[in-house]
Amino acid sequence: MNIHPDYPGKYQYKWNQLPNMKLSGLEPLELTPESNFVNVGERTNVAGSAKFLKHIKEGEFEAALQIARDQVEGGAQIIDVNMDDGLIEGKEAMVKFLNLIASEPDIARVPIMIDSSKWEIIEEGLKCVQGKCVVNSISLKEGEENSFIRQKNKTIRRCGNSDGV
Repeated sequence: MNIHPDYPGKYQYKWNQLPNMKLSGLEPLELTPESNFVNVGERTNVAGSAKFLKHIKEGEFEAALQIARDQVEGGAQIIDVNMDDGLIEGKEAMVKFLNLIASEPDIARVPIMIDSSKWEIIEEGLKCVQGKCVVNSISLKEGEENSFIRQKNKTIRRCGNSDGV
């Protein structure tokens, strides 16, 4: 007995009909249905790494850059950068850090994930990245109709980037 009379007994994966996700830093990264896992370096996130937050708060951007370098050398395929903290100037920190990443080919070769719940920080980050990045932590705090997604996706996609919630 089947769960539903129209169920053929075999699930057909719909994502095979979608185009592959193409991201880039200095080098391309194509994600396909066969890409089972993407290694995202989360240590360049002030909310996820106390060490990184300390370096950013103290203005030690070279030490923070070393954390990003270690992530890439350790196999990260995407670097997640988040500067959402009440004790730092998020926009300025994001711009400075992303510009430093852009000047380091060994780090800039992988795509960047700009992670913030503040549109101003995301917008400044989009101005700094090379290639096609991912925008993460899009907020639904304002409700779905007036959401970040509906109003800001046009800008994110116009720049050729990908977005996530």
